[in-house]
Parts: sequence; C-alpha cells; structure tokens
Amino acid sequence: MNSRLVLAALTAASLAPLASAQEAGGATGGIIGQLIFFVPLILIFYFLLIRPANQRQKKHRQMIEAVVRGDTVITSGGLIGKVVKVTEQELSVELADGVRVRVVRSMIADVRSKNDPAPAANDTKSS
Repeated sequence: MNSRLVLAALTAASLAPLASAQEAGGATGGIIGQLIFFVPLILIFYFLLIRPANQRQKKHRQMIEAVVRGDTVITSGGLIGKVVKVTEQELSVELADGVRVRVVRSMIADVRSKNDPAPAANDTKSS
C-alpha cells in the first residue's frame, strides 16, 4: 500500500467533517465528536506508518550488531565485500585482494553470513 496515497486519503477524510461543520454554522458534537474521529485516525497512522518503520529500524540495528569477521556485507553504496575487521563503530571490508575500505556500521545495507547460501541469480532471458 502506498503510504502517500493513504496519507492523502486520511487527510481528505479528516478535513471533510470540519468543512461541513463550518458550513452548517457551528460544530455539532463538540469536543467528544472530534475525539471520536481523531483517536481512530491516530491509531491508523500508528499501525500503518510508525510501527512498521520502527520494526524495520530495529531489525536493521540487530543485523548490524550481529556482523562478525568473515561475513559478506553490502554497503548502502552498493559495494560488496568480506568483513576482515570489526570495531565498535566501523568495519574493515575487503572488496578485492588487497583492497580494504573502512565502513561505518550504519552504512551496511545487508549482511550475508558465511554460512548463508548466496541467492541464485536469475540469468535466463525470456523472448
């Protein structure tokens, strides 16, 4: 589900009752009517937008903390290499024979453990 589409729909839905109340000459239902409307709206925002983002962030943090020497990592810049040294804030990654770079842990996009099989490449072309 596209989050921008959901956000636009919820914004439009939240503004419609306010516009009709102004046209009618006053707010009907007062503060209780607004609370009945906004509490579910806040819950929808939480469960559709905030909670999934927090879960992804927690999973990424756990993945980065579990990196050990010998793992294959993919950086956010797209570089793939093998971890040769692990410190608290940085990793030393060997990209090729004799080519090592220091990478800040937060810039690791994916970790492939040395025990995990490499994903199969789909090189077949359909005509």
